[in-house]
Amino acid sequence: MRRDNPQGMKHSTDSNAGNGPGAFARVVMRLPGIALCCIIALIAVLLQGFEDRALGHPYVEALVIAILLGIAVRSAWQPGRLWDSGIAFSARTLLEIAVMLLGASISIGAIIESGPALLTGIVITVMAALAASYAISRAMGLPQRVSILIACGNSICGNSAIAAVAPVIGADSDDIASSIAFTAILGVIVVLGLPLFIPLLRLTETQYGVLAGLTVYAVPQVLAATVPISVVSAQ
Repeated sequence: MRRDNPQGMKHSTDSNAGNGPGAFARVVMRLPGIALCCIIALIAVLLQGFEDRALGHPYVEALVIAILLGIAVRSAWQPGRLWDSGIAFSARTLLEIAVMLLGASISIGAIIESGPALLTGIVITVMAALAASYAISRAMGLPQRVSILIACGNSICGNSAIAAVAPVIGADSDDIASSIAFTAILGVIVVLGLPLFIPLLRLTETQYGVLAGLTVYAVPQVLAATVPISVVSAQ
């Protein structure tokens, strides 16, 4: 018995020692891809800051810029095995952490101060938009995953929602790119056409601002739809 225990302890120690370098090696393998994603994200943030200083508002948010930069890099250059592990880790684990932190930045007090009527309107609008977008997408013959992504993108917060939902439903890069393209085109159409409802529905500046906030899926697009109308609508 005394001979067996030391051998068992030695075997356990050797096993743990073998696991250590493996975990460390996985971290090292991910670093190039993570660094590449961080560089693209940093450039996107800097470009949004330039927009803010030059135009007063970031009409194209950093997330959209980062996606466009990623598409440009991927189109011009095929990342090899050196980059794959880190890119996949960033697209899943890091993205999920980022979404969680984004939710943690929202103030419950600010939401409550908006009032029950507006909150109820938001919930009803989002649910109706989700159902309608998904139904229309499926009726047009689009795949289920793309339909889900388009519904979430149009109904919640555009590219952020698409990026958050894609790993959950197992969507691939083609599904994500198609969904972003659909929501971008529809977003432009809504931004350009929404002011026409002011005379048609005889909306006040405040009512138009609420309508834009409920129907346009992302803050930069809401600003693009409301700033040309009035400061009150934008606020």
